[in-house]
Amino acid sequence: MSYDLIVIGTGPGGYVCAIRAAQLGLKTAVVEKRKTHGGTCLNIGCIPSKALLHASDLFEEAGHDFVNMGIEVGKAKLNLPGMMKHKDDTVAANVNGVGFLLKKNKVNAFHGAGTILAPGQVKVTAEDGSSQTLETKAIVIATGSDVTPLPGVTIDEKTIVSSTGAIALPKVPARMVVVGAGVIGLEMGSVWRRLGSQVTVVEYLDRILPGMDDEIAKQFQRILQKQGMTFVLGSKVTGVETGKAGAKVTVEPAKGGDAQVLEADVVLVAIGRRPYTEGLGLEQAGVALERGRVVIDDHFQTNVPGIFAIGDVVRGPMLAHKAEDEGMALAEILAGKAGHVNYDVIPGVVYTMPEVASVGKTEEELKAAGVAYSVGKFPLTANGRARAMRKSDGLVKVLADANTDRVLGVHIIAAGAGEMIHEAAVLMEFGGSSEDLARTCHAHPTMSEAVKEAAMAVEKRAIHI
Repeated sequence: MSYDLIVIGTGPGGYVCAIRAAQLGLKTAVVEKRKTHGGTCLNIGCIPSKALLHASDLFEEAGHDFVNMGIEVGKAKLNLPGMMKHKDDTVAANVNGVGFLLKKNKVNAFHGAGTILAPGQVKVTAEDGSSQTLETKAIVIATGSDVTPLPGVTIDEKTIVSSTGAIALPKVPARMVVVGAGVIGLEMGSVWRRLGSQVTVVEYLDRILPGMDDEIAKQFQRILQKQGMTFVLGSKVTGVETGKAGAKVTVEPAKGGDAQVLEADVVLVAIGRRPYTEGLGLEQAGVALERGRVVIDDHFQTNVPGIFAIGDVVRGPMLAHKAEDEGMALAEILAGKAGHVNYDVIPGVVYTMPEVASVGKTEEELKAAGVAYSVGKFPLTANGRARAMRKSDGLVKVLADANTDRVLGVHIIAAGAGEMIHEAAVLMEFGGSSEDLARTCHAHPTMSEAVKEAAMAVEKRAIHI
């Protein structure tokens, strides 16, 4: 069988690339090792975790905050199997949807492990061991990423779990230790804290959310501590012993000092993700790697003509929407059009309650680059809608060029921050200024008014503070 394009991997980057290529008239096939499409994101990552985050947030609100709004429902009772069914149903609907979209766009799907034999040749090995070789003009590597292991610690997905095990625990652990204070650790830690677990987060650095704006990270940590989460920062895990009673986690200060032992029923290892390139035949094909990532040029092509790569296996943030944009851009390039991704305007969201959302530069990045900037901030405590919803924890922070007023970064802690951030993304995509945002009429009362007020605060003309 011969194709114009074969995409290996049907996560957000892969399936979007394949569908867009098919729309543009390219004969396209995908190779997927799972039985279902959607990759890590839809099967065991973004989608199931958001289902649990939403359900656990409602559970906590029913149990603790309804009464403050005059709603009496009695003691909220957790039906964990029911919550897990909600998660599984959500996953099934999404992965089946991707399968439908591939068929609708006449993309041929092959299930099995894909191996690049040479430029233009992909071998597909099915679960039963049978194989077939497909011919193609172009190959796209879109195999995503896998969990980064903690040296010396074996993940069994029962007592010591990755994010995969953390979305499928059979009961609420009385005590959970989360290793890593990044997005995944904080999201999954917050799910189980809401459901009744005592959660302790251990982080090697002296702050949470590495890479995010420092002021935002510090304020967010205070909010999480107020909710009941405990943090052990500037510390490293040197060992985990498991037994019938759970696990004992040995923790030492990163800069040296006395060790302490934390007892846990479940230990979640969430220290990051690494590109998944195992079994692809990249070495034999001569595809260059750098620190585990596939090296690409500005048009997503590797050093081997005809072999391309997108998403978590290449440089840049490991985000599903970044992979989608790259997949779309690459498909358009292969079809002779002008595909493009603006890496300066890629939002990032932490889906806790409140959410944390960010786009563009942090203060620390602007300082390091020597860029003169102005800051506008607005607290959610001064927002009428936030008060009405009892969701007044958080703030909006706008960073603008001191000379041109062009918005360089926006950072939000708020209920619904993941939705609010996109007006900043659109503004920045068009090179807008803080004044453009400040002079745009926002509906009242809305959470988004806080974005407008933060933009007004850049010129020190906010009204409600």
